[in-house]
Amino acid sequence: MKDKVKARSVPFSQTRSRHASETAEDYVEAVMELIEEKGECRVLDLARYFNVSHVTVSRIVKRLHDEKLLISSPYKPVRLTDAGAKLAKRAKERHAIVLDFLIALGVDKANAEIDSEGIEHYVGSKTLTAMKRFLKSQK
Repeated sequence: MKDKVKARSVPFSQTRSRHASETAEDYVEAVMELIEEKGECRVLDLARYFNVSHVTVSRIVKRLHDEKLLISSPYKPVRLTDAGAKLAKRAKERHAIVLDFLIALGVDKANAEIDSEGIEHYVGSKTLTAMKRFLKSQK
């Protein structure tokens, strides 16, 4: 009985782990997008991007600074560290694969964009590989 419970708890612990990194992935991806679009990223830009308060963004930016994903200082633009840039690129790639996969399944683009924004964080590497393989087979 204990083995069955333990076996069932593995997927839940993986999902919880992925959920813990969701905010970091969203923020580093947003910083990368804003820098590409505007040439720089400020806390106010992130607040507008996520439609949250300046205070909320400041707290998250500080946490990500402490985790060495972002570089931030008062009155200066937010920048990505090397680790932050790598995470942002991985998140963006995962997002694109999930988005393309949903569209290939027949989901309209507007809904695929909404759904991919959440799904991208929970897709495991094997599932992502299968999605990529499926997309290649559709070409």
